[in-house]
Amino acid sequence: MVARFPDIDPAYEGREGVAELVALLCSGGDARIALDPETGLNRYLAAPYPRRTLALASSTANDISPAAFDHLLAVKSAGQASHAEHLDALRQRIIAAYSLDRDTGIIFAPSGTDCEFIALAAVQGRAKSGVHNILLGADEVGSGCVHSARGCHFADSTALGHATEAGEPVAGMDAVTLCDVPVRCAHGEARSSSEIAQVIRAEIVHACEQEQHALLHVVHGSKTGLILPRLREIDVLMAEFGDHLSLVVDACQARITSQAVRDYLARGAIVLLTGSKFMGGPPFSGFALVPARLIEQAAPLPRGFAGLFRRAEWDARWPGRDGLEQSANPGLALRLDASIFELERFEALGHEAARRVILAFQRAIRALLLHRNGFRRIEPYRNGNAEEAADHPIEMLTLATLDVSAHPQAATFEDARVLHLSLEAKGLRLGQPVKCVPREDGNWAGTLRAGLSMPQICVLAELSDHALERAMFEQVGRFADALAVPA
Repeated sequence: MVARFPDIDPAYEGREGVAELVALLCSGGDARIALDPETGLNRYLAAPYPRRTLALASSTANDISPAAFDHLLAVKSAGQASHAEHLDALRQRIIAAYSLDRDTGIIFAPSGTDCEFIALAAVQGRAKSGVHNILLGADEVGSGCVHSARGCHFADSTALGHATEAGEPVAGMDAVTLCDVPVRCAHGEARSSSEIAQVIRAEIVHACEQEQHALLHVVHGSKTGLILPRLREIDVLMAEFGDHLSLVVDACQARITSQAVRDYLARGAIVLLTGSKFMGGPPFSGFALVPARLIEQAAPLPRGFAGLFRRAEWDARWPGRDGLEQSANPGLALRLDASIFELERFEALGHEAARRVILAFQRAIRALLLHRNGFRRIEPYRNGNAEEAADHPIEMLTLATLDVSAHPQAATFEDARVLHLSLEAKGLRLGQPVKCVPREDGNWAGTLRAGLSMPQICVLAELSDHALERAMFEQVGRFADALAVPA
């Protein structure tokens, strides 16, 4: 148990039940969830308790909001239900929040990286020679996914405490080959949806020739806000390849509308989400939305899943679920509960109220970080593509990826990582740098990401227009001042 919480919101310091809840919230995951005993933070500089630090870091990980933390304190005080009962209740809340069909399957996971195993389980046994996994933009979806997308362990232990080795295959899984399709060109500009679709088609043809089943990762909100390919290209590929192709939507940033979720599910896609990015819950948690038809067709779970998941986390209809242990993971259930609490608040807010906050955020970013500080925005679509820019979803405007390489301390990716850490020391946290701007010397330029979360939007939406503008400029202004280049 962590002894120190140096940056905790003073309202929670020494309060009854806080230390016990924090201990639960940083349990039941892999090593990434552990808190440093001195800083009280995990390796992503986030914590499962309300903090004084000002964060625009929802692209990486959130600290829990006071409202969600109070909600969990009440859940604990009332007596937490059994693991199965708690997760079943969360399933019903997710279905209601996104207005999903009642028979939609929901599988829970300790993190978004673990969700990849769910997608692979859904296509087990579909083809003689296994699965060809077509991943889009590996640098923009998460480092561990490169392992889990191959059906391999990605850390030195699982959420059940089993020792593993990164790159070691999960026992009982079909053979998996992986293809990484770059989502940006050599100069860092986003590739068009039609261009990406051509590359994808060639990979699907290759899979069919090798007697493999093609699993296509649609990216709905990469680390820099990309959406590739678009629905029109997806529909063409589905019409051509039919049952030889399955879809999994990486919406792990959770910057996706309920209508978009339903659109993907209607096409038979699995949708992967996490509660710890835009949703605003504490790190780590994830879940997959699975059409009922896929569960009905699914092969039994691979035997290696017994070391990855607990029984209650899987839909009761999934073959082989009874081979998983019936233990509990109260930390995961509480992290998920906090995330769904934030999702429910956000969905109740309404589109126009959220839009008002998001546009104020964008005005502050333009005025302070772009115009005043001289940084460059990395667009989540091809430059000059007016059609794609016009229909880019509003939820993607909650994220701004900035090329900060003009800053003398952020010329390279590694420099930006140091700068990112120095901001944290000042009580300011942005999203981690991401490799998306190549330099002529072969290295990556420095970037940082500013992103709103659902709970932040809900709080700001309560303000008048004048107070909202002032608050948004004050918050973004603190980052702009800290990043200003000395004269």
